[in-house]
Amino acid sequence: METKPLKVSEVNQYIKRVFAGDWLLSNIRVEGEISNFKHHYSGHMYFSLKDDDGKLKCVMFKNNNRLVNFDMKDGIKVIATGYISIYEKEGDYQLYVKDIEESGIGQLFTAFEKLKTKLEKEGLFNQENKKEIPLFPNKIGVVTSSTGAAIKDIITVIKRRFPRANIIIYPVLVQGDKAPIEICEGLEYLDKREDIDVIITGRGGGSIEELFAFNDESVARTIYNMKKPIVSAVGHETDFTIADFVADLRAATPSAAAEIVTPEQNKLIENLNQSFTRICNLFSYIINDNRIKLNYIKKSLDFYSPIYQLREKVQEQDSLFRNLVLAMETKLESNKNNLVNIFSSLNYLNPISSLDRGYGIILDENDNMITSINNVSKDDELKLLIKDGIIEVKVVKINKGEFCYEKK
Repeated sequence: METKPLKVSEVNQYIKRVFAGDWLLSNIRVEGEISNFKHHYSGHMYFSLKDDDGKLKCVMFKNNNRLVNFDMKDGIKVIATGYISIYEKEGDYQLYVKDIEESGIGQLFTAFEKLKTKLEKEGLFNQENKKEIPLFPNKIGVVTSSTGAAIKDIITVIKRRFPRANIIIYPVLVQGDKAPIEICEGLEYLDKREDIDVIITGRGGGSIEELFAFNDESVARTIYNMKKPIVSAVGHETDFTIADFVADLRAATPSAAAEIVTPEQNKLIENLNQSFTRICNLFSYIINDNRIKLNYIKKSLDFYSPIYQLREKVQEQDSLFRNLVLAMETKLESNKNNLVNIFSSLNYLNPISSLDRGYGIILDENDNMITSINNVSKDDELKLLIKDGIIEVKVVKINKGEFCYEKK
């Protein structure tokens, strides 16, 4: 006789009743190491307890975790008290924790701290050993899983920000026993390539054991000995690994690593255009300023040049010559006027000119001019020189002291 099939929800409800009826599972204490811890924004805590051979999902609701007096995080060894039940919607059984106390630090976390302290003392984390990340990488090497979300995020970000960059992917395991060996091989291969400018290695987030391949000592020493700059991008923002400390730069996520190693091409073009405009404006200002200075210098050179000086001297000579000619003309005109006046005066005083006015000149027989009555005697024969001829006369009478001329 066939039994009636049950619905999935009915099966989950039955299992839940079985768990609730089990005296051990209804009040149980479990010791293990916290892994994959998440403190939800609602206040509830979700994590797993694990040991070397198994893992148990756990949830601790807000009203129960308010009294927790230590820092809940991956790697902490604890003892959790609660009951086992099933989450009917997912069909997962889990430990509903009512109380939790710290038991000690887990083995993985202890190993992590021990290796971290050792490598730090050796100087593998020293800042002076860090290499600079190139500003404009032509080829970017990536060591990570070829199937995870990390490689997709890296490719997407690089192609969006700096599409001219080429990406060389070396696929490796990122968790498990073989992962450290493959990661080291990938890093060493890319480091030997001359065309690689920078290398990214990492994976997406996970529990401390899932990230532990990047806490391996061989991976750390391989990163330290690399010639090419390397960016570690392991886990989420709050997860740190040994690789993060040794690498030249640590990125919080694979996407952040892709942003770190690539400039944003659009902003570069915008900045270049702005710089070009500023340079053009600056050169225009310099050219105009130098043009003004050159014009000033040219004028100064023209002023002191021999040709300019010669032209100035020629003009000055022409001006002097004009002034000289003018002065000479003025002087000649003045002298001419003076000569005319002198001539007029001389002409006026000339005895000959007085003849035109009716005067005459008395000469003795030797043609000497008689200027006084004392120079003649009675019966002397004299010559009377007048305007239009000579009259010969004889002295008849001499009257001294008397002016005998009478106009008729």
